[in-house]
Amino acid sequence: MKAETHFVAGDFCIETQPDPCCIAIFGASGDLTSRKLIPALCNLYKRNLLPEKFYMLGCARTKMSDDEFRAHLQESLSEHCRDLAAEQACEFLSRCYYMNGDYNDIQLYESLKNRMSDLDSTHETGGNHIFYLAIPPNLLEQVVAMLRKVKLTSGCKGGACVRVIVEKPFGKDPASAHSLDKRLRKALDEHQIYRIDHYLGKETVQNIMMFRFANTIFEPIWNHEYVDHVQITAAESIGVGHRAGYYEQTGVVRDMFQNHMLQMLSLVAMEPPASFDADAVRDEKVKLLKSIRPFERNDLSSYVARGQYLVGEVGDEGVVGYHEEEGVASDSSVDTYAAMKLMIDNKRWKGVPFYLRSGKRLAKRMSEIAIVFKQTTGTTFDKVFPHRLPPDMLVLNVQPEEGVSLTIQAKHPGPKLCMGSLTMNFKYREDLKVELSDAYERLLLDCMLGDQTLFVRSDGMEMGWKLIAPIIESWYNDGAHGEIPIYPAGSWGPKEADQLIERDGRKWRNS
Repeated sequence: MKAETHFVAGDFCIETQPDPCCIAIFGASGDLTSRKLIPALCNLYKRNLLPEKFYMLGCARTKMSDDEFRAHLQESLSEHCRDLAAEQACEFLSRCYYMNGDYNDIQLYESLKNRMSDLDSTHETGGNHIFYLAIPPNLLEQVVAMLRKVKLTSGCKGGACVRVIVEKPFGKDPASAHSLDKRLRKALDEHQIYRIDHYLGKETVQNIMMFRFANTIFEPIWNHEYVDHVQITAAESIGVGHRAGYYEQTGVVRDMFQNHMLQMLSLVAMEPPASFDADAVRDEKVKLLKSIRPFERNDLSSYVARGQYLVGEVGDEGVVGYHEEEGVASDSSVDTYAAMKLMIDNKRWKGVPFYLRSGKRLAKRMSEIAIVFKQTTGTTFDKVFPHRLPPDMLVLNVQPEEGVSLTIQAKHPGPKLCMGSLTMNFKYREDLKVELSDAYERLLLDCMLGDQTLFVRSDGMEMGWKLIAPIIESWYNDGAHGEIPIYPAGSWGPKEADQLIERDGRKWRNS
């Protein structure tokens, strides 16, 4: 293996170039491939972080030749990798190949096996294969079973490794998730399965562990004695758009909470891992998820709120309501917004509420984790100021502008007793003068390196489903949940979500 080492202002950074390999993408003619996967691979190539001996083989139902596929990929590179030199683009595309067929036809997989054998020899990859399954969930089991049938899923034998990247959703409820996982495990070992959650590839989310465990000023106060509550927000200003068909089958709880939201929560709240080994980190995440107090179905309204967006304005643009979106049933009761209050029953977080919220067509696009510290009491300033001082707050900004901000109380220039909040901001792009890598770059590179730290393990996935099971059963299976609360597009959600947190004497951060 070859490594790139960078020293920046006294810091030590290292990236390792993976061993030779092939990445075979099922669903290669789709949106995810052209919008995310190809730009990510291209940027890794530009940074010299793809193996020198590497090729990509696309597979889909659409009929195309290798040259037609490369022309299709060129459009993606022109849009998403504009600073790529023409010579580099040509060299990258020369390593891209394509074949088409019916995912249910064994002949496709026999042909795939033969083509990969030939290309392995040409590019000297040593038989290392990564299969990225960028396909609808209903095809997942069939494709994996077929790959197994033609013996393309054998683990690491003779130095060659096979890994499979699986996109969410990982099932639609606990039973289907367990069934899917059971079928995957018939063909693959757990160390071969890379369940991808792109939020875990974002710089700020990766930074949570570094921030907590590498700084002695934060870890000692990261507990119930100093933290009042935590808010985790993943807000989107866009509607469901072309994903209406998918959204009608899922809703925001399945789409965001079972994976993204609980993954961020586990990183914020878990205990220090024994090491940065993948399983050590994921062991602590699973322990944390097991410590979350289960929801009681007969008291859901005290801990969960939901909503669906109506017609409104986002910025200066008028937008339609959810029922008017193409592909949405006129009487749909699918949730486009949800908020939750979670309690963690362990020593560190006793009594500290974690408030999570996510939704479509909200006032702005914003994802962040806010740690709100307890207000000072019994201090010199209690007799001076008529109101208690605002709490200190640490905010990890996930998107759109990744960074960290810390708000503290400090004297302002002027009178002797002039105090107010002071916010110190750090932004990756502005302060480090770097262009951030897309999350898929990090995750694809880690898969090629065999590092599962930022991927979801089977037991973590199942715990996520177990936690939200009472919500799914109440909202979707019982059929007795009544009318869904509404909120105007461009707002911060339904009043029920405000009531959820205000009952505890707190408020949402609506930046």
